[in-house]
Amino acid sequence: MTVAQAVVEYLSKQYTVDRIGTEDYRERLIPGTFGIFGHGNVAGVGQALKQYQAADPSIMPYYQGRNEQAQVHQAVGYARHTRRRQTFAISTSIGPGSSNLLTGAALATTNRLPVLLLPSDTFATRAADPVLQQLEQPYAYDITVNDAFRPLSKFFDRVSRPEQLFSAFHHGLRVLTDPAETGAVTISLPQDVQAEAFDVPEEFLAEREWRIRRPEADDEDIRRAAEAIRAAKRPLIIAGGGVLYAYANEELAAFAELTGIPVGNTQAGVGVLPWDHKFSLGAIGSTGTTAANAIAAEADVIIGIGTRYEDFTTASRTAFQNPDVRFININVAPIDAYKHGTSLPIVADARKALVKLNQAMGGYRIGADLEATIAAEKKRWDATVDEAFDTRFTPLPAQNEIIGATSRAMDAADVVICAAGSLPGDLHKMWRVRDPFGYHVEYAYSCMGYEIPGGLGVKRAALAEAARGGAQRDVVVMVGDGSYLMMHTELVTAVAERIKLIVVLIQNHGYASIGSLSEMLGSQRFGTQYRALNEEQHSFDEGETLPVDLALNAESLGVKVIRIEPGEKVIAELEQAIRDAKAAPERSGPILIHVESDPLLDAPSSESWWDVPVSQVSDLDSTQQAFKTYTDHKNRQRKLLG
Repeated sequence: MTVAQAVVEYLSKQYTVDRIGTEDYRERLIPGTFGIFGHGNVAGVGQALKQYQAADPSIMPYYQGRNEQAQVHQAVGYARHTRRRQTFAISTSIGPGSSNLLTGAALATTNRLPVLLLPSDTFATRAADPVLQQLEQPYAYDITVNDAFRPLSKFFDRVSRPEQLFSAFHHGLRVLTDPAETGAVTISLPQDVQAEAFDVPEEFLAEREWRIRRPEADDEDIRRAAEAIRAAKRPLIIAGGGVLYAYANEELAAFAELTGIPVGNTQAGVGVLPWDHKFSLGAIGSTGTTAANAIAAEADVIIGIGTRYEDFTTASRTAFQNPDVRFININVAPIDAYKHGTSLPIVADARKALVKLNQAMGGYRIGADLEATIAAEKKRWDATVDEAFDTRFTPLPAQNEIIGATSRAMDAADVVICAAGSLPGDLHKMWRVRDPFGYHVEYAYSCMGYEIPGGLGVKRAALAEAARGGAQRDVVVMVGDGSYLMMHTELVTAVAERIKLIVVLIQNHGYASIGSLSEMLGSQRFGTQYRALNEEQHSFDEGETLPVDLALNAESLGVKVIRIEPGEKVIAELEQAIRDAKAAPERSGPILIHVESDPLLDAPSSESWWDVPVSQVSDLDSTQQAFKTYTDHKNRQRKLLG
């Protein structure tokens, strides 16, 4: 068979096996392949997919996409919802087809989510040299566009000879299924090698199981951690995505209820506890709740579980003001367990570590004073969110109202999707999650344009989940006009496959998030509004609003659109529109709800900070004032957390 045929058949036989407690789960690792075909893969992977489709479509289902980057986002969304047990392969042509994957590769690796990238490459034989779209470097003729994947991937290889296929894919899938190392796995396939025939050993094409490693915590590490926790007066848990990937929700709830230690969550950790759980303080850090940040400020022991301590989580190292604070970091990845100089790292699966910690606490419980403070801070924040959701502005609503309406209209099992702009921060602090799978905000890379393709990937996984007898979930994408314009092309993919993806498109005529940040930093919202060019000042800040109709744009792609007109009934009509969209048949295609908002109405403050440098000298008064504020915050920043 050809190299491409061997790749397709090999991938169809790979399975992940995962044990959670006493239950084993066996899933197909690569349930399908995305591809946009051009020279490089049309006669290689494309031919192989067609050949197997003709024989049996279930061997390797093929999925179309409209943009290579968006195809990676779909795979990432699918991988997130399946808790890293499954992902997709993506095949591309050479040159721009391959380099279009680069942003997606960085996003997958940053988020610790698996995706298999198969970019085509130029001729290994150099029989026709240079070929169309080939990059030439005079100092190193063996470099191709695909070498750009090396720093963005957790594994990279190039199959320059057919025999290299065996080791390349064996080691690539080893990384793909390793919780501590997973991310983008890139195997570059030269176009001539893809079409080359060779003898393939039967054992290469046999079914193979990849057991997901769930390493136990070292007993001595647990003893030292338990000792530190028992000595604590004001401990706090920071729960990240690792809790969800380890299926550790129940163990985390048991630990919090046993000890009374409150839980703050990162963006990736939303869903570790229901929003109204007694010990859930909600989001922490720069986009956190005042409740979580108030407890964090005085905490003497921080128990990080499955978090990579992004700067938003630590409020750029200003969240923890107790001079004697200690950090216990539980993480399957050593790079995250050792973050910020901690002296108590535990390299282990989050669930298994929590099982041992629960057994080691020896009746420890926080004091009644801290429990009272937790309850009071939680009540204060809940009242703040209630007010933000219920305050009505006309004719254009605040984004807070739109979030509240969307939350009320969705069922507990439904999933909200977002990635960039002001929405992720507002959702992080205010979204009232009720299900561990109910929240998916890509905020490690925070990639504008991720929302619609990422949501489509989540919806694919949700449909597969329902087909196996699991929960029935609608997927609701919340996206601003800035991100929508970056990558809305996969709406066409949803139309082609009649996938019911619900999109709430918030039109505010610019970049609301960066506009607010720009104003805070003294740059007066420069370049963040969608306006006609003022040629005299060469400015886009004060011209007329652009006559762009994004609802009409979506309609032209074949999407059903519901327009919510400005006025006093916006929120009620929005809620009803979402309920109507949810009531539509499952295979009725995507539905977009268009609503306008006022970008100058902010969400409630987190009473926190994010370090974005301000110009030290400036002729602008606004920048001078911003620098004074920046200096005040900078003085509270810790050099190293320990």
